[in-house]
Amino acid sequence: HTLRISIQQNEEAVGITLEGRIAGPWAAELCRTWSELAPSLGKRKLSIDLRNATYADAIGTKTLSQIYSEAPVEFITSTPWTKYLAEEITRQSANQTHEEQ
Repeated sequence: HTLRISIQQNEEAVGITLEGRIAGPWAAELCRTWSELAPSLGKRKLSIDLRNATYADAIGTKTLSQIYSEAPVEFITSTPWTKYLAEEITRQSANQTHEEQ
């Protein structure tokens, strides 16, 4: 029950690949990784590959939502569940933006 976080970077883009469970202490590790990575993002595109993610609890979903609210993210999905997770995150962010206006 772990989460593997892989980061690929080049001059134009940063890719974060998540494999496993985005939950509990692993969600906190993703948050820590993002807080270290975010300042160096600059104008590069950010993608988060969820194709091998198997589960996200409330903390994991909140962490992904936080990342999405701080940077334009392209989610890469493959299964109905990962598509649902990405849609939930983008919808929650849109609802929060609408509520703040």
